[in-house]
Parts: sequence; structure tokens; C-alpha cells
Amino acid sequence: MSRLDGAQSTISMWHEGDYSTHTQGAKDAIDNARDLACEAIAAMDVGGSGKPFHIADYGAADGGTSMDLHRATIAALRGRVPSRTVCITYTDLPRNDYSALFATANGGRPDVTSYRDEHDDIFVYAAATSFFQPIFPPETIDFGFSATAMHWLSSLPCPVSDHIHMAGAHGEELETLRARARADWQDILLARASELKPGGRLMTVNLALADDGRHMGNTGGTNMFDVMNRLWHALVDDGTITAAEYRRTTIPQFYRTPAEFHAPLLDTDGPIRRAGLRLVRAETRFTRCPYAARFAEDGDANRFAATYVPNTRTWSETVFVNALDAERPPAQRRAIVDRYFGSFAELVRFDPEPHAMDYIHECMVMEKAGPGDG
Repeated sequence: MSRLDGAQSTISMWHEGDYSTHTQGAKDAIDNARDLACEAIAAMDVGGSGKPFHIADYGAADGGTSMDLHRATIAALRGRVPSRTVCITYTDLPRNDYSALFATANGGRPDVTSYRDEHDDIFVYAAATSFFQPIFPPETIDFGFSATAMHWLSSLPCPVSDHIHMAGAHGEELETLRARARADWQDILLARASELKPGGRLMTVNLALADDGRHMGNTGGTNMFDVMNRLWHALVDDGTITAAEYRRTTIPQFYRTPAEFHAPLLDTDGPIRRAGLRLVRAETRFTRCPYAARFAEDGDANRFAATYVPNTRTWSETVFVNALDAERPPAQRRAIVDRYFGSFAELVRFDPEPHAMDYIHECMVMEKAGPGDG
């Protein structure tokens, strides 16, 4: 299945609701963090105000993966203040598929049950602005949330010359990517600190590089990114793509360590602390690849390949097509990328055991300090 039709000048997720349909693992990771969201709501002062409770979902894509977390969050809130109005604003880039997002949020998809089917006085909005920038006026958000989104870089400061991902970077290239990731994280936190009301909370579930070296797609067995890199370079070897096109192919992501996530919040003299944002709780969590887990039960290699590979394709496809020369006709670029992911699927079908896209997330809850808080 390809989503290469139309303008592809920038990175984007699959549209038409296909992102959440093919990313069960990302949803599982969010669902597994519902306890943290409910605990955050339980610790907040949510009474004594007749104003709406404002929730922001940063980098929401089509809204499907976070639906059940927001359902739990709303239930936790309404359990304390049954009549309080709730406003949810989903944010993503201007090219996001907002039609699919509103269909999801308003109960217009047969595969997703919306929280609006269960609660009254829920108002849904969207903001087409990058989370690297301020999105809301100061002190307007009660609870902010983001999952599996903030590992994307604001821009790519350098390509990884001999790999397609930072997981294969080293030396100066790795440090250049790290510096961009550090600056991006500070920008994200400063913007959120401004937007949160005093006493408001921000929860993030970010892809991470665990202290034991594990990261998404590298938790045992084969390293997913090494496999993807090897298959892409094979197209250079057989003359399908050029060496220059290969060198242009870098997925603009960075997996921060827990220490890198925590550092700006723990720096007592740094700008994040001065902006009032405090780290309340943090832990590294593992989520099993659902497609590999099902394969372990049923042994169906064909179904495993047909579900696992599209999962990787939902978020990486445009990187590969954008790396190809613009002079290539769209149909040719589409055929090359189809062939690439086809070879990935065939590899998995032939030898499924080593493959999985398990998730490693750093789950963090932060609070905006109120007046007089240290």
C-alpha cells in the first residue's frame, strides 16, 4: 500500500486514517501510560473554576492512537468535577490529515469509538502549528500530552553519510544531530511552559535510547534500522538508485537518553526551570511489538510481514521518496519505494523470527509551578 500520491516535499504520516490503523504498537504504548495521565489529573486542582478544562495533544496525527488515553483522562476529570466543560485541541503540522482527525474525534470512523459518544460538553479543535513553536497563548492549557512525536527533529542539520538513521550515526555526525535534538527539546519545553497554566501538567511519552542501549526496533534480534539501511543500499548496488540518493536518505529523528530528557528540567539555573516547568515523574517503559507478539502465537509469517512492514512504512515512506531525484517521474519514484518495502516484507516472510518493532519510551510528567513555588 502506497501513500505517495500528491505533494511529498516534507515528512508526513500516512493519511486517510491509515496511520493509526497500521500503528497498533504506538497505540499500545500510549494505552499503557494511561495510569500516568490519570495520576496527573488526580494530583491537579481541577475544581473551583467554571472555565473549560483545556487539553492539548501535540503531534496527534489522525488522533486514533491517543483516543483511549483521552477517554481515560476525561473520565478521571469528570469523576472529580462532573459538569466541567472540556476542550481538546489536536496539534500537528499544516500538512496533517485534519479531515481524518476530526472524523476520528467525532465518531465518524467505524473502527474507533470517540469519547464524544460517552460524554457531553466536549469541544474539539485543531491547530496546524509545529510543536517546536508556541501554539497557544500563555497560561491557557491545563493538561498537555504528546506521544511518539517529539523524536522528530525540527530540521536535519546533517545527513548520516553511511546509514539512514541516527541509530547508525557516529562521530561528528552523531554529535551534530545530538546538538540539534538538545536545542529542539529546549524549544519544545519552553513553549509548553509558557502555554501551561500554573499548576497545569504536561505528559510526554517519547521514543528513547534506554540506558541499556535499547531503542525502538533494537531490543533483541535484528536491528530494524540496520535492516532498512541494508535494503536501501542494495538498491545502490544493483543500480536502481544512485549513491547520492542514498546519502540524502536520513530519517530526521533522534532518540534521546533519559538523562538527555531530564537534564534541562533538573538544571536549577537553566531556562526551563526559570520558566516554571518541573519534573514530577519519569520512567522508561517497554512495549512489545504487537505484530511480533501475534506471530509468536500463530506462526503466520505472511500475516506478520503484511502488518509489521506497513507499520514502519507509515512514518518513513516520505523520507525515501524525498531522497530520490526530483527529475524522476512520480510513477518511477513510487515504483522504487514500493520495491524497497516489498523487499523488506519478503525478507520478513522468509525469516520472521529476528524481526520486531518493540517500543522504548521515556514517560515523563511535568508541572508548571504556581506563584511562590520554588
